[in-house]
Amino acid sequence: MPHLPPDLPRLRTLETWLAYTLDEVRAAITAAEQHEQERQRGIERRPPAPDWLIELGLNPDSPPVQVHVGGCWNTGKRVRGISRAEAHQALADGVKACGACRPDSELGFLDG
Repeated sequence: MPHLPPDLPRLRTLETWLAYTLDEVRAAITAAEQHEQERQRGIERRPPAPDWLIELGLNPDSPPVQVHVGGCWNTGKRVRGISRAEAHQALADGVKACGACRPDSELGFLDG
């Protein structure tokens, strides 16, 4: 057993400090558990990734740059999810198909 003070006043002080510290530890555990539960809820409620992506130009007036399959590793930072029909229409309108994920092949797109 560790060396404890022999007198009652110092033992009571130590007991008070330990009780206070234990309360702080328990509060920190509760906060950490709540944070983890919130993180898990966020993961569970995250919307599914889009099946198709369109990569946008540098400014709002620029035409789209490329069409991608959802989850493509080759996308830029300016992408948004689109529907299958929108992806097909974009390719028909001349938007370039990504050479890495080949959305044109996935869509069975043949010019026009």
